Amino acid sequence: MKKLALFLMLVPCFYLSQMKTGTFSELENWQKKDPKPIVIHIYTDWCMICKIESFNLNKDKELVDMMNEHFYFINFEAEKTKEKIRFQDHEFNYLSNGSSGIHELVLALSKNKNQPVYPLWVFLDKHQSLVCYHEGQMTSEKMKQKLLEISAL
Repeated sequence: MKKLALFLMLVPCFYLSQMKTGTFSELENWQKKDPKPIVIHIYTDWCMICKIESFNLNKDKELVDMMNEHFYFINFEAEKTKEKIRFQDHEFNYLSNGSSGIHELVLALSKNKNQPVYPLWVFLDKHQSLVCYHEGQMTSEKMKQKLLEISAL
């Protein structure tokens, strides 16, 4: 019983330091109201590095606060997101390949069109121009450095 009570007291703490995520459909309205740089994190559910990275980045309160206050963050699952997405005046669809597939937007954002690398980070300025592209794991220190560089633009 004591363990359950302790668990229930700690659960809200895990949710306090989460990066606020949005969708591409929300992004257009957000940018009209309050233009900010955009961080797009492309991942897959099967990618263990993606899961570890997400956990580690969300543990860093300074990073989470910086991201939530000064950026729009989109967490995008590359192989399970099946809805049509409108982004930068283009429509992108899910490309089915039997029991699996990939979203066209992932291929459009990826430099490696044949086999995207996960996790994939795309950083855009408030005008949605590409500022930085990063394939592979991102540490919280490297992420904070990138966000500071982008904020200075």
